[in-house]
Amino acid sequence: MDNKFYKINIYGCQMNVHESEKIAGILEEMGYTFTNDDNLADIIVFNTCCIRENAENSLIGHVGALKPLKKKKKGLIIAVGGCMTQQNGVGESLMKTFPFVDVVFGTHNLHNFKNLLENRIKTGKRVIEIKEGDLSICESITPKRTSYPNAWVNVMYGCNNFCTYCIVPYVRGREKSRMPSDVINEVKSLINEGYKEITLLGQNVDSYGKTADFNYDFADLITEIDKIEGDYRLRFMSNHPKDVNEKLVLAVKNSKHVCRSIHLPVQSGSTKILALMNRKYTREEYLEKVNLIRRHIPECAITSDVMVGFPNETEEDFLDTVDLVKQASFDGAFTFVYSKRKGTKAYDMDGHIDEAVKKDRIMRLVDVQNAINREKSKKYNGKTVTILCEDYDDKKGFYQGRDEFGRMIYFYSNKNLIGEFVDVTVVETGGISLKGEIKG
Repeated sequence: MDNKFYKINIYGCQMNVHESEKIAGILEEMGYTFTNDDNLADIIVFNTCCIRENAENSLIGHVGALKPLKKKKKGLIIAVGGCMTQQNGVGESLMKTFPFVDVVFGTHNLHNFKNLLENRIKTGKRVIEIKEGDLSICESITPKRTSYPNAWVNVMYGCNNFCTYCIVPYVRGREKSRMPSDVINEVKSLINEGYKEITLLGQNVDSYGKTADFNYDFADLITEIDKIEGDYRLRFMSNHPKDVNEKLVLAVKNSKHVCRSIHLPVQSGSTKILALMNRKYTREEYLEKVNLIRRHIPECAITSDVMVGFPNETEEDFLDTVDLVKQASFDGAFTFVYSKRKGTKAYDMDGHIDEAVKKDRIMRLVDVQNAINREKSKKYNGKTVTILCEDYDDKKGFYQGRDEFGRMIYFYSNKNLIGEFVDVTVVETGGISLKGEIKG
């Protein structure tokens, strides 16, 4: 039997990376082998994201570019799935716009992807399946892991927060938590397989268990996982500031394996804008959470997401954000400009900000955070830290890995150290990344 090949194009966050591993697992079970070559592929899958408009526009361009290949290679199957297709009417629109696309499926239909593909192969007819309602948790898919020594583990799906700028609750449904035993067993299996860093994923991991039948929260979960023996690290994301509490912080503090690194998205430093965003906390309450973490874990790295240009944001509101970034002194921040997403409440708000104003504000904010990054980097100079070697950078000719606090460090080695914990002395500091030498 001739080999069959697949390629997956991934858009979006770690959640999409992990869901693409599940799609790959389904395809490998069906006898397909991965390729990065469009011309060699028998099936090309696009796993989409709709959080930001540029990801959606990029997807449309890449799908359209396959039309000549599809015309030349009659047996090629093109499938499009993920968050973008889950939006109301988008899947149907894709089928009309791109008549050469064979399979369209939503986020809620991933578990049925094998049946959809087999149906397309058997009948030769185009297939679309967009399930409405909330996502059903499926434990039967074995992912094809692609990120060694890192592994991703979903603890829950969906979101109940309905931030006014966010499409996620509409495309991923309401919160559903996996059974603790299923999560713990998956982590045990990964550690036994040699994975060294496990990241627990959820749109809001702090909500774990809140809508479930079991009496078990996220702090309980990481405490139980921490009991698993082995040489590994445990991370988690994302958190919602309104749900971070002392029990969770103490669970991190008292653990052996959980990294002292917490991603705490603030989005804005203006209480007025936070209310318009429906974030359910004030700037003062957010800073109290920062102080709670640093009171119990002084060395803890706190990173954040910060948005500028939300509707009705004045210069004063923006300066409140800058002030909060300085007060919180983030160890890193994803800074971005508000992007309109149809289907969200913010889309229909009055007071949208001019693009030139947004561009000016994001540049000023980036300058502030970069200055903080440089100051924090200086503290690494001459320090010896333990990093997990994750990859080799061909362009730079260095291996790379992160310390417990998420700082990327590049270093030279004459042997492959990927998957090993390495002691590295920092010899050069810059912005967010550092250069080191192997100790000894």
